[in-house]
Amino acid sequence: MSETRAAIGIGELARCAGCKPETVRYYERVGLMSGAVRTEGGQRRYGEEAVRRLTFIRHARDFGFSVDAVRELLTMSDRPDMSCHEVDVIAKHHLEGVETRLQRLEALRDELRRMVGQCAGGKVESCRIIEVLSDHQLCSSEQAHGGAGDLKQGPYR
Repeated sequence: MSETRAAIGIGELARCAGCKPETVRYYERVGLMSGAVRTEGGQRRYGEEAVRRLTFIRHARDFGFSVDAVRELLTMSDRPDMSCHEVDVIAKHHLEGVETRLQRLEALRDELRRMVGQCAGGKVESCRIIEVLSDHQLCSSEQAHGGAGDLKQGPYR
């Protein structure tokens, strides 16, 4: 990184990592990013390490890792000589969660297809979709019920 980029502002840091300045502030508040050096005028200034760290955080969050998991991964990445066993454990646990959500999504998709397929296109008073949404017992799969709630998580951008 050039000498000029060694002291970039929050806007440039955010652009380098593909996020917004509010995201940088959020990561500072939750302890994933250390506070920036401030100029006499109070502006934040970041160096090359901050760009690398924020890029790592953003990429891990894009993969769906929780803030806590990212914190653990960052702690481990700061210790390059340690075994990567714990990193594997975190990644495998996350993969299991993704696979579970995928199964729930498939069940949700199948249930939605069934509901839409049963809709006769008449009036709302006899709409099968409204009927099924009003009564869980009309669903063909219990798995479809828990699927969407778990899928609302997403990376903070």
